[in-house]
Amino acid sequence: MANRGAVVGLALVALLLGCSALAPLLSGKDPLVSDVEHGLSALGAPLPPSSSAVLGTDQLGRDEWARVVAATGTSLSIAALATLIALVIGLSIGLVAGYAGGRVDRALMRLVDLALAFPFVLLAILLAALFREAALGSSTAPVFLTLGVVSWTTMARVIRGKARVLARSEMVSAARAVGAGPGRIIVRYLLPNVMGIVLVVAAVGFAQNLLAESILSYLGLGPPPPAPTWGRMLFEGRAYYRTAPHLVIVPGLAIVVAVVGFNFVAEGLRDAFDVRERA
Repeated sequence: MANRGAVVGLALVALLLGCSALAPLLSGKDPLVSDVEHGLSALGAPLPPSSSAVLGTDQLGRDEWARVVAATGTSLSIAALATLIALVIGLSIGLVAGYAGGRVDRALMRLVDLALAFPFVLLAILLAALFREAALGSSTAPVFLTLGVVSWTTMARVIRGKARVLARSEMVSAARAVGAGPGRIIVRYLLPNVMGIVLVVAAVGFAQNLLAESILSYLGLGPPPPAPTWGRMLFEGRAYYRTAPHLVIVPGLAIVVAVVGFNFVAEGLRDAFDVRERA
């Protein structure tokens, strides 16, 4: 973790987590409440950044700072749940395919190939629409279920490759020699030794899910209004990009900071585990 990119990434991630945890204290205003009297100009336009509204107001007079801070928690929680679902699926398939080999490996990898045959964004849009129709009882459930179901494939491939190498190692051969079964070998010997690469692909997947959630929200397939999300804020602000550019710049920068931060962390983790394995 000695490289500067990782340090910058950790700082950005810590900033995002802090904003998410301390959202009510940081904003001081309700992100859902409109203040037409004080939050809009005499012509009904959003107000620019000022001492009373640090990042200005939106088209309904809501405080932009309060909304972007509240949206941080929403976006991070969706990305975290989606990444967890993808990890459970990808880790299970990758470990089984890597250990078993042969027909099992080929069958599971054909499943991965089938999933990869569909464009990620188009498949996410289709599943998000289907999950929304299912009325799951949660505003965020359709989004994180969608992203979890479509983002496991890369994780499965990467983990399978590492598991195949481990399955041929002397450690696993010795375990088989003393009578250890496949389940015990996978849980006790393979799983602990793939955790390094799991952390790397999880960080990359988290960044991917953050971006994908913003895309779905921009297209109207994210959490429904009035819940603030970065993608929806970007969508709502697009009509005011000339007169109130802060409505586009603020959520856009939030998305960039989040994605860059987690990608830097992923690179730092990769470098750290590469050094440890070479040693």
